[in-house]
Amino acid sequence: MKSTILLSLAALGLSAGLAWADSLSANPPTSTTICLDTSGRQLPAHCRMPASRLDAREDICTCGVGAQIVKAPVCPPGVHPPPESAAYERERIQAVSHGSLMGASWRGQPMCVAPRGSNTQ
Repeated sequence: MKSTILLSLAALGLSAGLAWADSLSANPPTSTTICLDTSGRQLPAHCRMPASRLDAREDICTCGVGAQIVKAPVCPPGVHPPPESAAYERERIQAVSHGSLMGASWRGQPMCVAPRGSNTQ
């Protein structure tokens, strides 16, 4: 029993370590964490960030109760996120695959989010 618990904890630690390594691979980041409710509406994510204002990478992100944690691409320069609407929210929740929106599009536009600190919503 103890070995099963230790093996489970080791697997959990490895997956958390891989997620952490992914967050360190790009600065500025090319993906971020968003929280979606069951209807696809975006809710606030609570993310721990490094102490530096120059480093926009996320360390650990959590969502409120009932929200789904989803990895989403950050919009590249010159691209704005799709405007929020009921139709977009329905499509966004349908597009989530294995906790990710990477590669998903809506009306020919990527389902991306604005970079942190930008004024675009």
